[in-house]
Amino acid sequence: MTPDEFRREGHKLIDWIADYRATVGERPVMAQSAPGDIKARLPAHPPEQAESFDVIFRDVDDIIVPGITNWQHPGFFGYFPSNGLFASVLGDYLSTGLGVIGLSWQSSPALSELEEVVVDWMRQMVGLSGAWSGVIQDTASTSTLIALLCARERATSYGLARGGLQAELRALVVYVSAHSHSSVEKAALLAGFGRDNVRKIQHDADFAMQPSVLAAEIALDIAAGRVPCAVVATTGTTTTTALDPIAAIAAIASEHGVWLHVDAAMAGSAMILPECRWMWEGIEGADSIVLNVHKWLGVAFDCSLYYVRDANHLVRVMSTNPSYLQSSVDDKVKNLRDWGIPLGRRFRALKVWFLIREQGVEALQQRLRRDLGNARWLYEQISVARDWRVLAPVILQTVCLRHEPAGLGGEALDRHTLEWVGRVNASGRAYLTPALLDGRWMVRVSIGAEQTGRADVAALWELLQELVEPGVIPASVVL
Repeated sequence: MTPDEFRREGHKLIDWIADYRATVGERPVMAQSAPGDIKARLPAHPPEQAESFDVIFRDVDDIIVPGITNWQHPGFFGYFPSNGLFASVLGDYLSTGLGVIGLSWQSSPALSELEEVVVDWMRQMVGLSGAWSGVIQDTASTSTLIALLCARERATSYGLARGGLQAELRALVVYVSAHSHSSVEKAALLAGFGRDNVRKIQHDADFAMQPSVLAAEIALDIAAGRVPCAVVATTGTTTTTALDPIAAIAAIASEHGVWLHVDAAMAGSAMILPECRWMWEGIEGADSIVLNVHKWLGVAFDCSLYYVRDANHLVRVMSTNPSYLQSSVDDKVKNLRDWGIPLGRRFRALKVWFLIREQGVEALQQRLRRDLGNARWLYEQISVARDWRVLAPVILQTVCLRHEPAGLGGEALDRHTLEWVGRVNASGRAYLTPALLDGRWMVRVSIGAEQTGRADVAALWELLQELVEPGVIPASVVL
């Protein structure tokens, strides 16, 4: 492809994306394909000859798009907001177009230094002190794994330089909330702690970790000769956006020399609002934090910010220094390869830089306040409606609800919940995700797509009431 051909096809692609975003509200929210439909329409073997982009774009329209669940749709209320605002999309596009890789500062100085700047901008925006240093990772899953690796090495006085965990005489223990993200347990297993050494701490009535139970579990492990190593607390849990009490947990962790990692993947973006910072009171007592700006804030996926208080410890655990990457300026610069697992890194900072500059902090704050207000409005409607129940405090932008007709309970209520949410999703007018809460199915309404306004939330509430009764199937359902 020549530069002129790239320019021509690139213009078409930008136009296509703009048209898609402008009309996404007219499409069904949930993908309309059945398992295997997409693969069945794709050739089993690669093409021997070149194909034109006209043909490729046609297949995008005919095959790919029908198989997409439209996360940017104003009726998308599933999982979590994953906004890719236009400015960030352009930054991501520029990163790909430049095609540079950050192996070291010298391999692309602007890549490293812009990342330092934008990560520090975000530190200031969420109200963290200057004691924190940050870096861009891909996702919170990777960030949590890095945190637990660092915790492991601090607890073993850098056992990786000797026999590793295999040489340790005492088991190391990790403590997590019963409502922590599934990636936390996965990270603990990958870091070598073993499932037997992961303690799930009971939660209170608001689904937050109980510090008294944490303290008791740590005391039991110490008495049994085990080594408390790390606590993972959550600001904004996946299921209900519950808030673990960071200050109390940090005090316990400090008393026992335990690493405290705070997972603020979803709720971290809310900390750009001064009125929300009470939600992670005590955060300065943590050792590491992760927040995903590729969720609610609006940065195109993937872009997770990982902050640490002791950067020297992180670098000691993660550093690599092959001869072919050494340069005469290494003692003067920050080599980001030493701040995470991959050797190379994309120019992710561009999409953060573009977003913050194009939006400004005030516009970002206004959008998040809009979403918080819409969640509160939905809560108010549900709380006075017959047979509807809100199951958890509405602290952020997620509302956990269930329809509970009189006389229906247990497995019958579970079936009812899954049936009506299935009807909602099949309608194409909205998309919701069910989840288990205390062993029973409920439905999460996660508000925060860029295009979602009050009218869209009101339309969702009307749809829920319309489709909750058994046997009601909207005409738009594809049977």
